[in-house]
Amino acid sequence: MSWDGVQREVLDALGHIFWRRVDPAGEVPDDPLADALLRAAGRDRASPDAAALCRSWQPLSQFRDPAAKRALWPRLRALRRRPPA
Repeated sequence: MSWDGVQREVLDALGHIFWRRVDPAGEVPDDPLADALLRAAGRDRASPDAAALCRSWQPLSQFRDPAAKRALWPRLRALRRRPPA
């Protein structure tokens, strides 16, 4: 959750400590599109190479473009033929 400046000041005055959430490098993005692409590659979130695959792809927001998705399909089909690492 993000807090605006006034909320931060009030919470700081109350003695609350702010923790910043850091997404680990080995985590799959929490996005339904990431799950769909992993399924198309024959993987799921629990696959040992799922996070590495997601990092190897371009940003997920670019896959909302149909041309980018079409360009990715040959790679996904090749991954389906290869077992997870």
